[in-house]
Amino acid sequence: MRTIQVSEMIDEQKFNRFHLQILLCCIFIIICDGYDMFMLGTILPSLMAEWRVSAVEAGLFSSYALFGMMIGALVFGPLADKFGRKKVILICTVIFSVFTFTSGFADDPTSFGIQRFIAGLGLGGVMPNLIAIITEYSPKKLRSTLVAIMFSGHALGGVVASLGAMYLIPNFGWRAVVWLGALPLIFMPILYKLLPESINYFMTKNKKSKLVSVLNQVKGDGQYTMNDHYLLQEQFKMKGFPVKQLFKNGRTLSTLMFWIAFFMCLFVMYGLSTWLPKIMGGAGYELGSSLTFLVVLNLGAVFGAIVGGKLADRYGSKRILVTFLVIGFITLTMLSFKPSMVMLYILIAIAGGTTTGTQIVTNAYVSQYYPNEIRSTGVGWALGIGRIGGILAPTFCGVLLDMKLSLQVNFLAFAIPCIIAAMAIWFIQDNFSNLTVNRQEKKLI
Repeated sequence: MRTIQVSEMIDEQKFNRFHLQILLCCIFIIICDGYDMFMLGTILPSLMAEWRVSAVEAGLFSSYALFGMMIGALVFGPLADKFGRKKVILICTVIFSVFTFTSGFADDPTSFGIQRFIAGLGLGGVMPNLIAIITEYSPKKLRSTLVAIMFSGHALGGVVASLGAMYLIPNFGWRAVVWLGALPLIFMPILYKLLPESINYFMTKNKKSKLVSVLNQVKGDGQYTMNDHYLLQEQFKMKGFPVKQLFKNGRTLSTLMFWIAFFMCLFVMYGLSTWLPKIMGGAGYELGSSLTFLVVLNLGAVFGAIVGGKLADRYGSKRILVTFLVIGFITLTMLSFKPSMVMLYILIAIAGGTTTGTQIVTNAYVSQYYPNEIRSTGVGWALGIGRIGGILAPTFCGVLLDMKLSLQVNFLAFAIPCIIAAMAIWFIQDNFSNLTVNRQEKKLI
């Protein structure tokens, strides 16, 4: 009778069909998540014109969704660690799809805002669990890369939203852009069948037959049986609300630094995605060109995330993230001086890669920092606290636009947080051996 070290076995695998299956499921969900979030920036000018609202009031639409995302991340992350990540992922996907679709029937700002808030609960809850489940099943040497590839789908969703809006708004109006958010509901049966549950959930609930089935898919040779013993090391027994574990075993400073970095990165990410078309429109560019800038920003984010993930796996996450954030500061500062059109597109692409792209790599970093049994909690709370920055950004930038300040001031509002985030990342205690190896409790089934 063998004893199988589950985590070690998963770490040593090569990328195979099972990993691709999980990756494609998660990419699809995160593309839909990104579409849902970024489409608001494409329809804001239309909403402002139809409902005659100011830039500050329009910024609140994004803040409503982000406030919901904050609560969703804080609540659904810990719930997934206790009740299973697959269940939470699917429930959250249904929530944001249904309420995005119904918001397309809203006739006033209040109704629209309430439904955006509820959709935000699902959007915020699904993100940390997608990151956690990819991290849990990925081979160790590909973890940052696969998380970055998966989460780059969020930026790709922004590209789809921008391109879709360029066609749909002139022909069918802004409501058609919103209604397209119901697409994930069609694919729920496929996602339910293909997406696996968490290994940690199988071990906790003593579901040995399902664990054996999944492990045989991970390795693909059918060698694991019910006669084997399966061991999953833990750092502690889960008792009560798992958030307090984020501050134990020397993790306090790093947890706080992650929260600061996420706050700043999400401030920049959601501020730019919401207001870049309006900022560029105020600088003299037409709506079509302004939406093109949003496409370029998100394509840059996809490229930056994938390249950043590969570099992080090779050279270490901290070094790459600090470098990217400094480049982001320089790029956003240069954008404020209205460069030539070619240089403008290049700078916007680099800005996307070093802001949204950096946030994606930071998601991979934090998901590897915490042990598996509190991974969803760690990622969820980092994203949840970070959402406060995302909540403030659209309204804050709306105030700047209403004040009709210079282009330099508008872009500096995004550049300065990059430096603060870089400093926070620098102070993270990147010593995983002391934080996660000293494990006294073990799960065995």
